[in-house]
Parts: sequence; structure tokens; C-alpha cells
Amino acid sequence: MKQKKIPLRKCIVCQEMFPKKELIRVVRTPEEEIVIDLTGKAAGRGTYVCRQDSCLKPDAFASGKWKKVLERALNITISQEKYDTFRNQWMEMMGQ
Repeated sequence: MKQKKIPLRKCIVCQEMFPKKELIRVVRTPEEEIVIDLTGKAAGRGTYVCRQDSCLKPDAFASGKWKKVLERALNITISQEKYDTFRNQWMEMMGQ
């Protein structure tokens, strides 16, 4: 019997490959908003972040590293206002 292929995606922070279902998807919507897509089905350009502590830590946001990584992955220039909104959503999701 043929085994079903598991789709893999790369975390934009640590650059490691993981099964798609284990990752958190971040999407640039057609309206140019940046949202966390927990369903994995939202329309728009998506990228993935793994659930390792080193990739999810809030201190990574402070360095500005995340903004550059997101801009590159989502092929967009992110205003500070949009980035702050996304960061607040992320912190809320992480229970911070």
C-alpha cells in the first residue's frame, strides 16, 4: 500500500523543515493585512513559523529581526503600524 506523502514547509525563523500541520501560518491577505491563520486555509500569500520556543519568543520581535524576515517571506513592505498590530495579535495568541 502506498503511503501518503506528508507536505513539509520551512520555518522562516530557524529555516528547518517541518510537517505543514505542525506549523503556524502567517498570511498576507489580498487587502495587504498580515494575519495569523490557524486554519491554514486563508486566502493570500502564506509563510510558516514552527512552534519551537526559540522561534516563538517575544524577544525576537524586539530586535526587528522578525519584521525583516516577514517582509522577505511575504514579499511586502510592512509599516510599523501593521507590524505592531501583528505583534500584538501574536502575543495574544501566545498568551503573553
